[in-house]
Amino acid sequence: MTPRRLKSFTMLAGVVLSGLTILTWTGQWFALTIDGNAATQSHLSAAGDVAAPALVTLALAGLALVGALAIAGPLIRYVLGAVQTLLGITVVLSAVSALRDPIAASASLITGATGVSGAAPVAALVRSVTVTAWPAVTIVVGALVTLLGVFLLITGRLWPASSRKYQTVRLEAQKPGENPAADWDSLSDGTDPTGDDAAWNDPTPDGPAGAAPTSDDPSSR
Repeated sequence: MTPRRLKSFTMLAGVVLSGLTILTWTGQWFALTIDGNAATQSHLSAAGDVAAPALVTLALAGLALVGALAIAGPLIRYVLGAVQTLLGITVVLSAVSALRDPIAASASLITGATGVSGAAPVAALVRSVTVTAWPAVTIVVGALVTLLGVFLLITGRLWPASSRKYQTVRLEAQKPGENPAADWDSLSDGTDPTGDDAAWNDPTPDGPAGAAPTSDDPSSR
């Protein structure tokens, strides 16, 4: 794989994995059965935005990282590779934390439906919890994001150099006449703004400094 294709593959993989992270955030993670106020049971569905709300932020950070990779130099690529790895680990930890305690992860949803707050009272209301495949999918996606970060750390040095148009400072020679104020400053310093300093400072009668007076010059009469 050529360096250019290597860069394109890494950036495309980052966009796809960030999109999958957002998809897991929208999926239904848990189905809960809780006791109602009148000894009746009701069913609640906890999506990823409730069980793992940080996923959308991590996904957006991954997209921003891809944008930074487009113009990053070799040293910055190592930093971004480490950040990518950290994002993947955080995605995995978010899913694992929700799986370890689905009731605590869904507490805000239960409180909103019943008005009961507090860890113990909320847990007492839950009769059953059904876990869907979305938490497992999230763990897989997070693992892939982590591997992508490691892959970037290994192969980032092989990428082609960034385009010169993204450099923060670009020095260009200024042509005479482009900046009138600078031209007047050059005249005040005794410098020819056209670049013909030798002719301008020539002390011979043919040069500007010692040019012979013309017939229109009153001193020649």
